[in-house]
Amino acid sequence: MPVIRNNQYKPPYYLFNQHLETIFPSALRKVKGVHYERERIETRDGDFLDIDWVRNNKSRLIIASHGLEGSSDRPYILGIAKLFSKNDWDVLAWNCRSCSGEMNRKEFLYHHGFTEDVEEVVSKALKEGYKEIVMVGFSMGGSLTLKYVGENGDRLNPEIKGAMAISVPCNLSSSSRMLALKKNKFYQDRFMRKLDIKLREKDEQFPDLIEIKPWKSFSDFHEFDTHYSAKIFGYKDAQDFYDSVQCYPHLKNITIPTLILNALNDPMLTGDCYPESEAEKNQNIDLELTQHGGHVGFLQKGKTHTYAEERALSFFHQIINKS
Repeated sequence: MPVIRNNQYKPPYYLFNQHLETIFPSALRKVKGVHYERERIETRDGDFLDIDWVRNNKSRLIIASHGLEGSSDRPYILGIAKLFSKNDWDVLAWNCRSCSGEMNRKEFLYHHGFTEDVEEVVSKALKEGYKEIVMVGFSMGGSLTLKYVGENGDRLNPEIKGAMAISVPCNLSSSSRMLALKKNKFYQDRFMRKLDIKLREKDEQFPDLIEIKPWKSFSDFHEFDTHYSAKIFGYKDAQDFYDSVQCYPHLKNITIPTLILNALNDPMLTGDCYPESEAEKNQNIDLELTQHGGHVGFLQKGKTHTYAEERALSFFHQIINKS
């Protein structure tokens, strides 16, 4: 489909650069009025996932996936839950392993391509009897969402009607290089610091599983992922890991209406994170590029909900009304 270049979205005047657009909504935005009902589901490999429901006894459901080291309590997930629940949807916001407030059982955590857990969540939703399911993911959650619908292709359950990914690093190598830049190192260090805490807890669960090093000893995510992620998940190095788990190779196989919303000033994205050629080749993908928005930002002056949240609602309503 043609690439959509959106010049209409403008951030509030006080968010005058990409970093404020990214940090302000993450650190200071408050979303009230969402009341989850938590359920724990057992995974096929003997672990567990904590999922959070907003139930309105509707036949249509949105599944929301959070970003790296996020959770169902992040403002962007709460924003989606609030907007969709008041517009006659049920909501399922799930937490990746270790992200619900309790460490998981297995020796590994999760990653951008761990769609085995997405399948667990979708299977749960199908067992609940939902007839119309859509999926939205933010950042890493967007990667999981796109990879899942792409790798399933024509085999995707017919109840899944559409997907949307917001601020998604379609190419992990490009994104890791972007995070290594001096101007963006704040984000890289924040992720590494949080992951370091969990890896040390894993070391207590599974002594001698892997050598623990101070997170500051790694110059960038490539070194970090070569030492940890690649070894834990059985890859040669970070590049092998990125090539194997990223969503980019699966975009060509997407068979349902899918919207990718990425801001051109996102401090974590570059290169193939803006998959224009794949969108132009695949009639099922809309790629919307905004000049502003930062990373999972998209705040709007005087509005409760972000542009991304409102865009998701309009996109999915359009799909459902056509089906």
